Amino acid sequence: MSGTHASTHNSHKASHGSLKSYITGFGLSLVLTALSFGAVMSGLVPHDMILGALTILAIVQLLVQLMFFLHLGAAPEQRNNTVIFVLTMLLIATIVAGSLWVMHNANVNMMSTQLTPERAMSKD
Repeated sequence: MSGTHASTHNSHKASHGSLKSYITGFGLSLVLTALSFGAVMSGLVPHDMILGALTILAIVQLLVQLMFFLHLGAAPEQRNNTVIFVLTMLLIATIVAGSLWVMHNANVNMMSTQLTPERAMSKD
C-alpha cells in the first residue's frame, strides 16, 4: 500500500524550484531591498522621484518573488497556479473597488453635519 502511494506521489511531478533558483531569487530580493533602502537613505534619488523609484522596485520585487518562490510562470505545469493567482487578484481588486465605491457613495449621500434634525424634518 505504501509502495503504491509512493509511486503515485513520484509520478505526480510538482513544479518545484532547485536550490540554485531559490538562491538566485533570494539574492535578487536582497539586492532589490538594498536598492530600495539606498534610494531613500543615500540621497542619490531626488526627493520627488523616491515614490516612483520605490514603486518600481516593489513591483520588480513582487515579480521576482512570484517567479522564484511561488513558481508562477507560463510553463505548462505552472499555468494552473498562474491562472488561479490572476483570478484571485481580480477578485480582490473587485472587492476593494466595490467597497471603495460604496463608501464613497455613502459619504456623498449622507446628511450634512450642518443640517439640524429640526431643519431636516421641516417641509421647506
